[in-house]
Amino acid sequence: MNDWIKKVSSIQNGMNNFPNLKQLMIQTLRLSYLFALLLFINSCKQPKKDVNQVEILDEHVLDRRVNEVVIDSLVREVYVPIYSDIYNQTRDSRTLLTATLSIRNTSIRDSLFVSKIDYYNTQGDLVRSYIDTPIFLKPMESIDYVIEQQDTSGGSGANFLIDWYSKKQLNPLFQAVMVGGLGAQAFSFTTDGLEVARE
Repeated sequence: MNDWIKKVSSIQNGMNNFPNLKQLMIQTLRLSYLFALLLFINSCKQPKKDVNQVEILDEHVLDRRVNEVVIDSLVREVYVPIYSDIYNQTRDSRTLLTATLSIRNTSIRDSLFVSKIDYYNTQGDLVRSYIDTPIFLKPMESIDYVIEQQDTSGGSGANFLIDWYSKKQLNPLFQAVMVGGLGAQAFSFTTDGLEVARE
């Protein structure tokens, strides 16, 4: 009889401990959830950027300048058409575009030197100069300059004039990409640079 009473008491004590066991399980689940969340957040972090990587800043300045004297006979000039806006249905209706000038060094061995990047409007007036001293692009490197959609200073006949040179024969690529939208439709097109005679 005494054994039976001890067993009943033991079961009752165990039943009384269930609330503590439930709380322990809830805390364990919370900690597991928190740990899983921390792992997920950590996995979503972007890898660290290389400290030596060169970034194109909003002011369009590379932190790499060329100290050597530019030899005029080596300099070549390229004209790149830009469409800051285009006509839509009538001459009075225009669609504003975002334009990106892309300068690409296509050489795998030699640097490309750029001594002038000037932006002109439809009337042929200089709007802005993007660099004041020569810069260089390493082999296979590219640089971009963006004319934002709200920037209407250029107009439909805007253009860039770019002066460049190299120590060896290069065939760099100068292009512009225009992006816009009409209603729900988005569109884009490109223009290529044209070499012109320097004056």
